[in-house]
Amino acid sequence: MTAQPLRLFGDPVLRAPAVEVTAFDDDLRRLVRALWDTMEAHRGAGLAAPQIGVGLRVFTYHCDGAAGHLVNPTLEVLGDEVREAGEGCLSIPDLTTSCRRHRSVVARGWNMRGEPVEVRGGELLSRCLQHETDHLNGVLYLDRVSSDTRQDALERIRTADWFGHGRSTPDDNPNPSPGRGR
Repeated sequence: MTAQPLRLFGDPVLRAPAVEVTAFDDDLRRLVRALWDTMEAHRGAGLAAPQIGVGLRVFTYHCDGAAGHLVNPTLEVLGDEVREAGEGCLSIPDLTTSCRRHRSVVARGWNMRGEPVEVRGGELLSRCLQHETDHLNGVLYLDRVSSDTRQDALERIRTADWFGHGRSTPDDNPNPSPGRGR
């Protein structure tokens, strides 16, 4: 499988809630491979299926020494501690803003073969798991920042060379996701 074009900010697929996976078959395994290859080609910490135009509840991750994928994930927040840190998104190239996220979470779901998976994340992995799960719910990280930060980000997006093009290939998007952790 080769890297797929990324859907960029403004594409409606990024705002639509993804549907649950019901078939753990070869098509799902091909999707996971496409997500992985695309995430790696763009040097991202994670990638959700809607970011390549597929409205299914699947994402891959590779950060903080952890790597894998989750199908139909759910999140549980562990504790009340919240951290603010820079966050970016492959679907919003060349933009990093400060975003508040829970410090620790546990994500539960399944792997591509239908076996249960549990991933506990702190710091960067927690941020990644929350970010990718948000994508599956049609939420972008800019929805979680202050209104002033969001306004500034939207102004920067409107003047970006990529804005309005809808898709990006790995060669078009040399921006590594901040905090890749490899």
